[in-house]
Amino acid sequence: MYSLLETINNPLDLRQLERKQLPKLAEELRAYLVESVSKTGGHLSSNLGTVELTIALHYVYNTPHDKLVWDVGHQTYAHKILTGRRGRMNTLRMAKGLSGFPKRSESEYDVFGTGHSSTSISAALGMAVAARLSGNDQRAVAIIGDGAMTGGMAFEALNNAGAMDANLLVVLNDNDMSISSPVGALNNYLAKLLSGRFYSAMRKGSEKVLKGMPPVLEFTRRAEEHVKGMVTPGTMFEEFGFNYIGPIDGHDLDVLVTTLDNIRHLEGPQFLHVVTRKGKGYNHAEEDSILYHGVSKFDPVYGIVAKPASKPTYTQVFGDWLCDMAEQSGKLVGITPAMCEGSGMVEFAEKFPQRYYDVGIAEQHALTFAAGLACEGYKPVVAIYSTFLQRAYDQLIHDIAIQNLPVMLAIDRGGLVGADGASHAGSFDLSYLRCIPNMTVMAPSDENECRQMLYTAYLMNTPTAVRYPRGIGPGVRVAQEMKSLPVGRGEVRRSGKKIAILSFGSMLAPSMAAAEQLDATVVNMRFIKPLDTELVLQMAREHSLLVTVEENTIQGGAGSAVAECLAQYGVPVSLLQLGLPDKFIEQGDPVKMLAECGLDGSGIAASIRSKLSE
Repeated sequence: MYSLLETINNPLDLRQLERKQLPKLAEELRAYLVESVSKTGGHLSSNLGTVELTIALHYVYNTPHDKLVWDVGHQTYAHKILTGRRGRMNTLRMAKGLSGFPKRSESEYDVFGTGHSSTSISAALGMAVAARLSGNDQRAVAIIGDGAMTGGMAFEALNNAGAMDANLLVVLNDNDMSISSPVGALNNYLAKLLSGRFYSAMRKGSEKVLKGMPPVLEFTRRAEEHVKGMVTPGTMFEEFGFNYIGPIDGHDLDVLVTTLDNIRHLEGPQFLHVVTRKGKGYNHAEEDSILYHGVSKFDPVYGIVAKPASKPTYTQVFGDWLCDMAEQSGKLVGITPAMCEGSGMVEFAEKFPQRYYDVGIAEQHALTFAAGLACEGYKPVVAIYSTFLQRAYDQLIHDIAIQNLPVMLAIDRGGLVGADGASHAGSFDLSYLRCIPNMTVMAPSDENECRQMLYTAYLMNTPTAVRYPRGIGPGVRVAQEMKSLPVGRGEVRRSGKKIAILSFGSMLAPSMAAAEQLDATVVNMRFIKPLDTELVLQMAREHSLLVTVEENTIQGGAGSAVAECLAQYGVPVSLLQLGLPDKFIEQGDPVKMLAECGLDGSGIAASIRSKLSE
């Protein structure tokens, strides 16, 4: 079935093929992707859309000497397969298996680790400048999607690259538009022409001749821009200092290879606009590229069959609350940085389109945009993943917290996230949030408490954050009535002897399990900031050992807040802090990952017994 693909163990093998064999390879590679991802889960639509582009890049460029930098990296499965990892695709996104993103320690062909958006141009520019400083002939290519191009960092890099005059190629993988046959044919022809050495030499020669006649040179330059602008959208990129080529059909290997081969011999910053289709070649993914963006295991013939959820996820709890709160409050505005589906905002977007804003992959802008709304009396709710909030830290401090504006953060994916690994884990938010003045930070222990905390945060007139994990909770029924919780107050969930476990957020259930083994007191702390100091001191006076448990890094987290409290009041009590270790935790099954970190019931009990035996 994969007669040609099975002969490709690295790009050197690929480059031995005749060009007429490449379409057959693309067909086999696309079929292999569907079969492979159906067994492991992962990103599908984006990978199916970049099959031909990946083949063409490795066919033309001398990788890994030449550097391919993939933005985000969720479109690199074909790249992994062609660079010697085909036999390990059955371990994709699993513990000790292949990462779902490029990873430098995994392969010499993964020249830059990614996972977050809009970084490729900056990284590739750094590599291009390094090549120039070293005097070698390596080329650097950044492959970036139209979604990632909405990130401000991409434009910062473009602006800088145009002034650098380095040998950098930016490939814009545009999968949000289609090309009709006649326009596509014309653009493909123009791309070959404009990327050719004859055109490039003619262009440079004309500039030399016309330099002595500046008005004529300027007229000629503008005329060229006008002609290219009539058939291409490249004027903006030309203004950044790039030579723009395209758009071309990203599924036509002949056009791709010819154009890339021409570009590889050009000097200076080049910009190639490639148009592809997400889910290309697999009908189910073509019809619904969003559904097939990130998938669990599925039947490749019948596609994804939706299964009714046994209980709501935290994300669904947020989405339901958002709609209910918007019914009550006309001042509520919902904001997301390109995560409508992932953050549970689809229903809100449909019901309240005038109050829903997807700002693109622009986390910094999302927070300052929210701050502007808050200045004018609105109550913005920013739905954002913990790992992506890291990208807007300055805006959170400078534009929201300093001005004490009532911006509410609904932070999804707090803690470990499983298959997406270290780049997507929300391991640090409790640490980086609780040190900011004016912030209120809370973490629910179950689904119902999540709804009540969201309501509590919305009623406050200061910056707030509600941080909840990925997936389902313990299964507590969610009350439709919304009640405000007392700010900065925890609650005792179980009374015991000698040991008091102070649980933060998602760790309540395993803490209760550990307490049953040890006859320990359990406190659901609820608030990381302000900390319930009175309750902490009470537990310290009544117990000989305090244990803090959190799904956050121990350094600077909720346990550190308890330690600071005890030190401030000079309370002599033994303290054990449990949480995520001081390392980046790779992908795997989330339940097993927490157990390996000692954050299940048995692990918590074992750590406490070890502490008591000291």
